[in-house]
Amino acid sequence: MKQRNIAIIAHVDHGKTTLVDQLLKQSGTFRENEEVQTRAMDSNDLERERGITILAKTTAINYKDYRINILDTPGHADFGGEVERIMNMVDGVLLVVDAYEGTMPQTRFVLKKALAAGVVPIVVVNKIDKPSARPQAVVDEVMDLFIELGASLEQLDFPVLYASALNGTSSNKPEVETQKKTMDPILDAVIETIPAPEVDENGPFQFQPALLDYNDFVGRIGVGVVKRGHVKVNETVTCMRLDGTTKQFRVQKIFGYLGLNKIEVNEAHAGDIIAIAGLPDISVGETICALGHEEALPKLRIDEPTLQMSFGVNTSPFAGKEGKFLTARKIEERLLKETEKDVSLKVKQLDSESWMVSGRGELHLSILIETMRREGYEIQVSKPQIIIKEIEGKKYEPYEDVEIEVPEEYVGPVIEALGNRGGNMENMQPFDNQTKLLYTVPSRGLIGFTTEFMTLTKGYGILSHAFKSYEPLTSGNIGERKAGVLVAIEGGKSTAYALGALEDRGEMFVGPGVDVYEGMIVGEHSHENDLAVNVVKGKKLTNTRSATKDNTVVLKRPREMSLEVCLDYINEDELVEITPLNYRLRKKILNTNERKKFDTKKVK
Repeated sequence: MKQRNIAIIAHVDHGKTTLVDQLLKQSGTFRENEEVQTRAMDSNDLERERGITILAKTTAINYKDYRINILDTPGHADFGGEVERIMNMVDGVLLVVDAYEGTMPQTRFVLKKALAAGVVPIVVVNKIDKPSARPQAVVDEVMDLFIELGASLEQLDFPVLYASALNGTSSNKPEVETQKKTMDPILDAVIETIPAPEVDENGPFQFQPALLDYNDFVGRIGVGVVKRGHVKVNETVTCMRLDGTTKQFRVQKIFGYLGLNKIEVNEAHAGDIIAIAGLPDISVGETICALGHEEALPKLRIDEPTLQMSFGVNTSPFAGKEGKFLTARKIEERLLKETEKDVSLKVKQLDSESWMVSGRGELHLSILIETMRREGYEIQVSKPQIIIKEIEGKKYEPYEDVEIEVPEEYVGPVIEALGNRGGNMENMQPFDNQTKLLYTVPSRGLIGFTTEFMTLTKGYGILSHAFKSYEPLTSGNIGERKAGVLVAIEGGKSTAYALGALEDRGEMFVGPGVDVYEGMIVGEHSHENDLAVNVVKGKKLTNTRSATKDNTVVLKRPREMSLEVCLDYINEDELVEITPLNYRLRKKILNTNERKKFDTKKVK
């Protein structure tokens, strides 16, 4: 069967995964009676809830006489390393662009990786059925982006297709009325435009894992494309390690892909995208070769982590009340297991009860935390911090390209907020009562910015950012929270009486009847200093009836805090306590007197 290997790339939320759904359904890969949920490729709960692809997924469809292997890639910049490595496995890409939003920072980011790898592009303008769709203008934007990124003449000669992945329609023309309930125009373009894999079928076996998978039975699994020759189960092969050493091992299992299934196969040939099990510590970028033909392929680049935070055993007074896994041994096991399949994650032990975990960004780390929370772990984590690099004795920090679209009335506050966070405006462009702002901002200036941005723009703004480069470190506390917090000085259950008396001091994070402990953050102070407060105090009862008898206390609604908001919110001297049932903000030093002494020393 003839083959085509393609990746689907796009800015987050432009419809990649929905498009893959339709390609799977309409190619006849599923049985007529097979129940298929929407966004079938987003297999874990977090992906489905957030509507984003976190891990690259491999699938394959049979169309006409072709096997088309498809890789659905993450659109978020935190997972850009995967996109880059996937480009080594494919010969072409479908670049999906929203018919209204057009090119966005991640569009630039993923397309740059694709053009650098020299793969053949096809452009799919998606969401063509939107009333606000502007397909012609979007195609012009895409062409400008290709030119700006230095595309070759061959790459500039890309076919353009128009689709509504949600409705399962596509066509070769931009007019909505030409849309038909079929994905054939896209699949035909793949067969005609994307070349067959450039491989040597008769040479000795050669394979390079670009992604990792993991299961408890066979350990690590290397996913990649067979570059040369063929391999069978139980064959002995050589792994050429990244450090130059070699190791022989027996191929235990080979998995291929069809539809949503990973299928065991006995043999794989050049051009096949497969997963190989048998070497428990196989790594991305190593080369697996036939015995006696040890030739290493060029190493694959793995994006360095840019953000780190400490994970520790929960030390709050409520430790052990809500979770199943609490001990240092269990937490360490779980973190190390995550590094088995996530090559961008680094874990380093700080002491017997805490670890420094480094990742590609806030989303990358918060997804790990949320996954652990759902599995029953209790942990406490610190504020995310950027990783500073030292180059030739000078300190460098990561910077990001930021693209913002906001209604005109919010432009002033957004510019002011980015100015305070060390942002440098590159361009400002008004269109349709909206304004597009392009900025370069230090990564630490973006920690916590998403929440502030949504508040400033009342939810109408669109914010996208992607890693740009390392630049010399600038001084100043960029991104620190200015407001102080209200900290509980006594444990117990919060009372409406105590909360009512504190309402003019700031905004509360807890309502009445909530268990609190000394050192727990219960609200935001209306001034810049922290304030120790008693939220468990009850009203003194007497047997004398008052003429002005008690009115029922009507409290303002407490502020709801998601995990990302909590991580963004805390400062250096604070932690987030995470359990399967709750997120709590707390001070590192819980005791009020000790904390005061420490703060006094710090000021001196």
